[in-house]
Amino acid sequence: MADLFTPLKIGSLEIPNRILMAPLTRCRAEGEHMPTELMAKYYAQRASAGLLIAEATMAMEGNSAFWHEPGIYSESQIAGWRLVTDAVHRAGGRIALQLWHGGRACHPDLNDGAVPVAPSALAIEGEEVHTPRGKQHYTTPRALEDVEIPSVVKGFARASANARLAGFDMVEVHAANGYLLDEFLRDGSNRRTGPYGGSVENRARLLIDILEAVGAELGNDRVGVRISPLNSFNGMQDSNPVALSVWLAKRLDDFGLAYLHVMRGDFYGRQTGEILAPIREHYQGVLVANMGYTPGEAQKAVAEGKVDAVAFGTAFLANPDLPARIQKGAALNAADPSTFYTPGPLGYTDYPTLSG
Repeated sequence: MADLFTPLKIGSLEIPNRILMAPLTRCRAEGEHMPTELMAKYYAQRASAGLLIAEATMAMEGNSAFWHEPGIYSESQIAGWRLVTDAVHRAGGRIALQLWHGGRACHPDLNDGAVPVAPSALAIEGEEVHTPRGKQHYTTPRALEDVEIPSVVKGFARASANARLAGFDMVEVHAANGYLLDEFLRDGSNRRTGPYGGSVENRARLLIDILEAVGAELGNDRVGVRISPLNSFNGMQDSNPVALSVWLAKRLDDFGLAYLHVMRGDFYGRQTGEILAPIREHYQGVLVANMGYTPGEAQKAVAEGKVDAVAFGTAFLANPDLPARIQKGAALNAADPSTFYTPGPLGYTDYPTLSG
């Protein structure tokens, strides 16, 4: 596993290994989407990751899709996140915050009755959302007007400034998994005309505008971005995900980002194709891959130069000391899906480490 434990320059950071923790929604925020001491403990337990990428966090108020997810738009949330970043840094770790807008995956029951927004008035079909009234069908969103879009860009810029105040080492812009930025990217959910619809260049305009604004706030070397061109989660599809991937790789290569984080497959297996190889061909920066990697496959991918690092999700959830376990060839704890999104420490901060 030597290649996984080779240091890597990732934007403004030098990280000690290439085992990253993927962003994982855990729904442990409290009150007004407030980060907590429990969350600080959870992330500090996993500080041996090369980089921790904290969970999807609301860049702007009123865009909740998970009921108990955190935000980064208020002073109290900044203070709450400071508990987390201080704990991680004391433990010797490095942490990025994933900035996110739920788009059409939001629900009125989670947002004081507000209708969700999206590139087009197309609802997520065949999936349900957890709300205070139980599981509900997704509602049909309202298409954002062109004149409203700059306010979304400004919201991400403010959130990145707040992340800096909260002590994060960098941010990751969430453009994956069927949330707002991904909805604009893919033609299955973006049926607009005008400057934000039609061509790939137009569909990517919102993401590019946000990356420029966030980069101006933090410096591009403190900004990563996550994409999932194949993933059909949240009712997503694209007519040509490989072409989309290549276009994004070429365009994002111009930014000098800290990294590009690619989900290589589809949770549901509905869309298939090879996207990592063409992305690697056209993107010269740090490439991070995610979805279903075993430690052995991750080692091989890094050794062969297919990717520069691998982000582990469920394995890190259940194994706070995942890098040590990989290095020693130790058995991994099994994750308990029944506690993925439940409140409290059970299935959150109580997974055992090798040292007990």
